[in-house]
Amino acid sequence: MRIAELPSLTDQELGTSKRIRITQEQVNAFADATGDHQWIHVDPERAKDGPFGTTIAHGYLTLSLTVPLFWDLLDVDDAAQIINYGLNKVRFPAPVPVGSEVSASARVVAVDAVTGGWQLTVALTFNAEGVDRPVCVAEMIMRYLGDVD
Repeated sequence: MRIAELPSLTDQELGTSKRIRITQEQVNAFADATGDHQWIHVDPERAKDGPFGTTIAHGYLTLSLTVPLFWDLLDVDDAAQIINYGLNKVRFPAPVPVGSEVSASARVVAVDAVTGGWQLTVALTFNAEGVDRPVCVAEMIMRYLGDVD
């Protein structure tokens, strides 16, 4: 898609992304990076007797998959710059069990003109295999800018 075509995406479903498997190694690395070593994330033996029967991914680890999952759904080939501008309304309705695969579906809520390009507001719903509710819902704001010289 070209940057000039972005306004045509308003109120459009972009589909469902590829899946990314969440491993215990990823969860442990995220715990190390953030300092969040809560046992429900990093202690598989203790987690067996916990509320989910296994370790679960940090909510913010799930949220950090926003960019790779979204980029699987929308490729703007002539954008000189793509800016992850922020998020609205982030919630984690259900946990992501370690070992499951996560995907995201996306719907463009709004496309607004900004200096040099367009700002997209995108409703994202993350799902994990074997989980009957969304594991994360959020509105993502991305800016696609043309020639910024």
